[in-house]
Amino acid sequence: MYQEWIKAKQAESDAVAARREIEDKLVSQFKVSEGDEGAQNFDDDGFKIKITGRINRKVDGDVLQELAREAGLSEHLGRLFRWKPEINASAWKAADEAITGQLLGAITAKPGRPTFAITKKETE
Repeated sequence: MYQEWIKAKQAESDAVAARREIEDKLVSQFKVSEGDEGAQNFDDDGFKIKITGRINRKVDGDVLQELAREAGLSEHLGRLFRWKPEINASAWKAADEAITGQLLGAITAKPGRPTFAITKKETE
């Protein structure tokens, strides 16, 4: 069973690599620029191809709040940005239950899918 898992994991990695190589060729064929955001549609050889460019954006909340405060724009932050609090697990576990107990109503916890790492032992 373990060897089958390793084979399946390798097949999955190979399939992802092959798909990404094909996608890179399509991007080149249709001359889609890396900075293009939004959907572009193409028709070729009886196929409809939709390539959607994405820009990943990360926001430094502390810098954002400082800049908004300096510019007098703090009231716009709630409309322009989503705020995503995350638990600092080590601080949460170390905190007094009198504090964390009052905040539990804002937290939903559900089990996630386990992750696996299986490697074959090298024979000596």
